[in-house]
Amino acid sequence: MLSFDEDVINRPAPAAPQAVPQHSTAAASAVPARVTADDKRVINGTTDVNQLVPFKHKWAWEKYLAQCANHWMPQEVNMQRDIEQWKTGQLTEDEMRIVKRNLGFFVTADSLAANNIVLGTYRQITSPECRQFLLRQAFDEAIHTHAYQYIVESLGLDEGEVFNAYNEIKSIRDKDQFLMPFIDVLTDPAFKTGTLANDQALLRSIIVFACIMEGLFFYVGFVQILALGRQNKMTGAAEQYQYILRDESMHCNFGIDLINTIKMENPQLWTEPFKAEITELFRKAVELEYAYAEDTMPRGVLGLNAAQFKEYLRFIANRRMQQIGLNELFPGVSNPFPWMSEMIDLKKEKNFFETRVTEYQTGGALSWD
Repeated sequence: MLSFDEDVINRPAPAAPQAVPQHSTAAASAVPARVTADDKRVINGTTDVNQLVPFKHKWAWEKYLAQCANHWMPQEVNMQRDIEQWKTGQLTEDEMRIVKRNLGFFVTADSLAANNIVLGTYRQITSPECRQFLLRQAFDEAIHTHAYQYIVESLGLDEGEVFNAYNEIKSIRDKDQFLMPFIDVLTDPAFKTGTLANDQALLRSIIVFACIMEGLFFYVGFVQILALGRQNKMTGAAEQYQYILRDESMHCNFGIDLINTIKMENPQLWTEPFKAEITELFRKAVELEYAYAEDTMPRGVLGLNAAQFKEYLRFIANRRMQQIGLNELFPGVSNPFPWMSEMIDLKKEKNFFETRVTEYQTGGALSWD
């Protein structure tokens, strides 16, 4: 038997490694071509989704920057006046019902929106610029859920009652059940774009979430809480809703641009049957949101009544439909709440409630001129 040293000495020398040509044809062909802007697509793209630039969908990047400049956090808002009003009987039963119903819908609605983005839409989008905005949007939804929890905790509400409202209150449950199929289709791990049916399923889901959920289902609640704030009631909650309204308006506008870009890049998806289906979804959504308005306001309150919301929801639906190239459903309607446009535009020194400067921006976005 050989000793270890003898075995090593007598072992055949390894073959010399073969030199690899530094510029072989095989090596060169393994390097992918550089991404060009013209090659990028919102869906079914074949370019590297990790390469943000060169930009093709620069509108998405600009919206991402604008949304970052609007950053805010709930705990920056003082809730002391709200707590005092809530606990000392300064709100009527009808006003308290509005607040609790609103929180009951919103505390889970933004979680549903976040799930739809993170587990569904983001996976199917192949434009890095659009993905960047979606990441910011998902964070916004987390901030909004945080805001509602902050209001619930500040007022000392029954958390079980509020957070289970989407199971226990019919007008809220009906809206969520309307949305769920459009979440489920995208969050299925087996779902992939690349066929006409699946590409239309993705487009349908984006329309439902951008134009109906964020662009319609939130608006009764926004009007109600902001109307409270205009009467110096629940001003802390109203201030947070004002920031949320601004965020959701940006989300809705991004979604509309996303929809129109997908249509432009994939005109075969925008068929007459598909348009008819989307039109019916808008019709059903208006009915559901009006039922929610009636449930939250069984009597007139704050100078508002459910009938006004029928006009308002039809006005909003017309606007959303026209923004994505559909014919309006309700000709001749007008906006009974023009002051809502001012609420969305926060580029002013103070908000309606005079609690703090509302054009909240990060230091890098501020101009000192």
